Amino acid sequence: MAKLVDSFRVSPPPGSVPTISVPLTYFDIPWVPNPPVQRLFFYEFPHPTSHFIETTLPMLKRSLSLTLQHFFPYAANIMCPQPPGKPYIHYMEGDFVAFTVAESAADFNHVIANYPRPVKLLHPFVPQLPSEHVTEDGSRVLPILAFQVTVFPNFGICIGSTYCHAVGDGKSGGDLACLENSFPFIKRDIIKDPGGIELVLLKNYWDWVSSSGENSASTQDIAADKVRATFVLGRVHAERLKRLVTAQCRSSVDTEHYHISTFVVTCAYIWVCLIKSKESVANNLSHDNGDDELYYFLFPYDSRNRLEFWVPTTYLGNCLKPCAIEIKKREVLGESGIILADKAIGKGIKEMERSDKRIGTMTGRFTVVAGSPKLQVYETNFGWGRPCMVELTHIDYDGAISLAECRDGESGVEVGVALNKNEMDEFLTNFEQSLKLL
Repeated sequence: MAKLVDSFRVSPPPGSVPTISVPLTYFDIPWVPNPPVQRLFFYEFPHPTSHFIETTLPMLKRSLSLTLQHFFPYAANIMCPQPPGKPYIHYMEGDFVAFTVAESAADFNHVIANYPRPVKLLHPFVPQLPSEHVTEDGSRVLPILAFQVTVFPNFGICIGSTYCHAVGDGKSGGDLACLENSFPFIKRDIIKDPGGIELVLLKNYWDWVSSSGENSASTQDIAADKVRATFVLGRVHAERLKRLVTAQCRSSVDTEHYHISTFVVTCAYIWVCLIKSKESVANNLSHDNGDDELYYFLFPYDSRNRLEFWVPTTYLGNCLKPCAIEIKKREVLGESGIILADKAIGKGIKEMERSDKRIGTMTGRFTVVAGSPKLQVYETNFGWGRPCMVELTHIDYDGAISLAECRDGESGVEVGVALNKNEMDEFLTNFEQSLKLL
């Protein structure tokens, strides 16, 4: 699906960055074992590949090199010493970002469509990180970032990134999107840890290293019938969902935990549709079959403006906490499933706002959120205007859903879903029929 045209190693300008190590904070460490983030930006590009190579490629490489001078952690490696050593970011002269150019004869309009397509359709456009290696002292060396540009001659272009989330979240210049008018703030000593959370998370990390080995964070094989699709919950339907929850609030004594926002009502709606779809395929829709079985919903909670210490807006690092919500099967499959899901998510958010809640042991089925409409990925402009599609392909492996703002600029949410074919058919039916009832 994609033919290799060329490959490069792009580094900061020679001598522009000294050898330097940057510690990981308790916000960063939990991301080290996770598979990398994979994001694809698609743009219209009505030119042949030769035009890209002759005119655009030199500018992209130069811009990337100059940007890495200030965002050098993305060109570095994560060093993972043997326990009880603490992982850290290390940059030295000659470190680089892998940059690949490819060409594809695939139907560009089919590739960027919303309707279900095989998940493997997009995988040739995802860059591969350089291989990990081990130093003489036993430390694992993890590359952080790779780019691939795939040209669809005379139709479009895709800029793909694969990167390790431990370096920073989407608010800190994820995918190396430049911060305007200011340089990134990289010092990690501003992150305070009076409660000793880091020691707990380091122990969890060391346990993972001891029990899982080196390859546990790698992506796994995908079922042959797995497909992905994008669903749009527009402003009109989001407002109807809000009114539905508002009406329930007015008639309920317990109004504290209801949370009426586009994010929460969207998550509640999608979560219920997903659970119903999976239970339908498994023929488990009866209320007497595992009524108290738990389902979990996990999403990243942005702590930047909710900490007791100051974090600059240009901070390059993670400031996310995992927020875990649980709901019983009998609650979500009932007539008030969306209402109860909204209430559960709202309760979880309130608890995160009030205390430093940590996730304990959970046994059940998970839905994980990747991305956020607040990241405004459709504002990412490499010189070709707004993207015509943005995809997170790592959701193909881990059962997550992706969230982004609507590409047309209207207030709404795009939801990326990857499911087996039968589950996707059920999800599509549930999604569309439930909207008609609002």
